[in-house]
Amino acid sequence: MIELLAPAGDLEKLKVAIDYGADACYIGGEVFGLRVASASFTPEDIREGLDYAHARGKRVYLVLNIIPHNQDMTDLTKYLQSIKHLPIDAFIVSDPGTLRLLQAELGAVEIHLSTQANTTSAASAAFWADQGVKRIILARELTLEEIEQIVAEVPQLDFEVFVHGAMCMSYSGRCLISSFLTGRDANRGDCAQSCRWRYHLVEEKRPGEYLPVAESERGTTILSSKDLAALPILDRVMATGVKSLKIEGRNKSVFYVASMVRIYREAIRRIEAGNFRSDDLIEEMLKVSHRDYSTGFFLGRPDDAQQYDDKNYVRRYQFVGRVLAYDQASAKALIEQRNHFKIGEELEAFGPDFRGVRFTVSDITSTDGESQTSAPHPLQQLWLSMPEVAPGDLLRKAID
Repeated sequence: MIELLAPAGDLEKLKVAIDYGADACYIGGEVFGLRVASASFTPEDIREGLDYAHARGKRVYLVLNIIPHNQDMTDLTKYLQSIKHLPIDAFIVSDPGTLRLLQAELGAVEIHLSTQANTTSAASAAFWADQGVKRIILARELTLEEIEQIVAEVPQLDFEVFVHGAMCMSYSGRCLISSFLTGRDANRGDCAQSCRWRYHLVEEKRPGEYLPVAESERGTTILSSKDLAALPILDRVMATGVKSLKIEGRNKSVFYVASMVRIYREAIRRIEAGNFRSDDLIEEMLKVSHRDYSTGFFLGRPDDAQQYDDKNYVRRYQFVGRVLAYDQASAKALIEQRNHFKIGEELEAFGPDFRGVRFTVSDITSTDGESQTSAPHPLQQLWLSMPEVAPGDLLRKAID
């Protein structure tokens, strides 16, 4: 069985990822992960997340993949001591010093080597196996043929690859642009996403005169990569022999996590059943906010992986609510509002197992029994008439 590994930026997203079909989640603690914005798991949150996952036969991995400086090591030691009682399933690291400290403090724990370590050969993989690493998250710059060769040549290791999400214009994410322009160190978890900015050219003797670098009034996103989507070739990725398929996005929304886990879970099911097709799955994928997509390096050196126009995110649908309960007697669902919607709009409700229904909003009632024509208040709980749904299902609407 291949593993589907999902991002979880907080406890809610972890539970949603598990409910929607993830086999495991990767999370960041309050420190030492490469996503400062999603470093929200306190030790108490980690414990709750572990309990939720383990009760359902799922796993949780803690990310400790910054490239630490010498002054970080004392705090890292204290942090490891503070979580050593937690039954974390594996730790994701990129730095040899962190790996060594983890082994010294926690003993024989399962260690996964981050893609930040840039593993691109069987020789490197075998070296890390000798250091006690159980799994390697391969560099994103590898072709399917290269991945298959590495997997075959180092059978003592498990291998993991990214199949979906944002790509970095630097080699396996080891970028210095953010640090240079803003002082925010991407390799210590604080990337300013400088590659996604729009740039103009300024000539030395004409300050204040911004010259376009590309055919656009808004400048250029010449450093910005397209998003990775291996969905159309997922059967070929699985055939390489990797053990885990990873979705990027610890900073992404609940809507993103649920949608992508649901899509890739269905794709895996079809591949294992021998009836893989991806056209309808791709259509579902395009309903989630995204940049233009590419298959990355899987099929060879990409010629179309950069986002050269000024278009950043494509947004066709909006997440508007989450189902909390359903009353069959009245055919109404209690939902928690996440974005504005109103009577007369068509919504889609979807859940795990690739099920979903469309309906037109005919009535909106507050929990106090008052009728409303719209739902403008974030997190307000409301009753809606709709076809049968289940707690945890999500609601979305098309954007004009």
